[in-house]
Amino acid sequence: MPALPPLIAVVGPLEPALLTAWVTHYRSLGIERFHLAFHLPEHVDPDRRHQVQDACRDLGIVPDAVSCGPWHEHTNPRLRDALRQRAGAGWHLLADSDEFHTYPAPLEEVIAAAEESGTGTAGGLMLDRVTADGFLTGWDPQQGLDAAYPLGAFLTHRLLRGDPRKIVLAHSSVPVASGNHRAEGHRPANRPPIMVHHFKWRDGVREDIERRARHSADGTWKTASPARLAEARRLLGHLQRHNGRIAVGSLRLDFRPVSLTTVPVWWAEEATRLVATWRPPTPAAGQNESGSTMSSPSS
Repeated sequence: MPALPPLIAVVGPLEPALLTAWVTHYRSLGIERFHLAFHLPEHVDPDRRHQVQDACRDLGIVPDAVSCGPWHEHTNPRLRDALRQRAGAGWHLLADSDEFHTYPAPLEEVIAAAEESGTGTAGGLMLDRVTADGFLTGWDPQQGLDAAYPLGAFLTHRLLRGDPRKIVLAHSSVPVASGNHRAEGHRPANRPPIMVHHFKWRDGVREDIERRARHSADGTWKTASPARLAEARRLLGHLQRHNGRIAVGSLRLDFRPVSLTTVPVWWAEEATRLVATWRPPTPAAGQNESGSTMSSPSS
C-alpha cells in the first residue's frame, strides 16, 4: 500500500477553533505531515494573525511559510506549488482549511485505486454546509461543525455557478490548477467523487466576500478572469434578496441534512452526474454579475 500523503494547504486568517477542528479531522484519517503556508492580507489585525499562528504551533505544526499582502488570484497557487515542492515526490492531499474530506475507504486504498487508474489524481466534489436557518453565524467548538451547519447542498454549483469539483489527491508529478479544481490532462477516474464538506458559510464570510468583490473590481486584488468577481456578486445579491441569509428552503438549491460521518444515499448518483456534466457558465447562458438572471425567485 502507498504511504499516507502529506497535507498541502494555504491558510488564511480563519478562527483558531476551525484550524484545530480541521487538523484533528485529517489526523483522524491518518495524516501526520502538514505542509502549511499562511497568507494574511493587510486588513487582518495583528492580534488575529498571532492567534491563528499560535493555534498552529499549539497543534505541533510549524508553518513552512507566512506571507502578507493582497490576495491576488495567483497567490494561492504559487504558495501551494512551493509547498508541494518542499513536500517531495509522492502523493499529496490537497484541502483548503474550510474543506473536510470524507473518504469511502482508508486513504491507502483510495490512493492505490488512483494509482491503478493511471490518472495521478483522485477527485472530489464540494458539498456546501450551512446553518439550519441559512444565517451566516459562528459555531460552538464544543458542539462541533455538524451541529452548527447541519444542511448541505451544491451551493457553489447551483447559486454561484462556480466549479464545485476538487482535486483531493494528486501525485507530485501532476500540476494542479488554481483552487485545486482540476488537473489538465489528468481527469480523476474515481466515481463517485469524494465528499468535500465545505464549511465556508460562517460568521464573517459576507464581509470577506464584499472585500473580495470590491478589491477585484478596483484591481487591488489581481484576477485573471471575471469569475471571482461574478461569483462574489451572485452570493451578495442572493443574501440581499433573502435578508442576509441563504435560502435553505429553496427547491432549486435543495438543502438536505448531512453529516461528516455518513455518506447520504443520494450522493453516489447525484455527485457522479454533476462531475460528469459540469461545464463553466457562458455569457450565452444568461449569466450576469449580480446573479439576478440565473436564479429562480426562490433562490
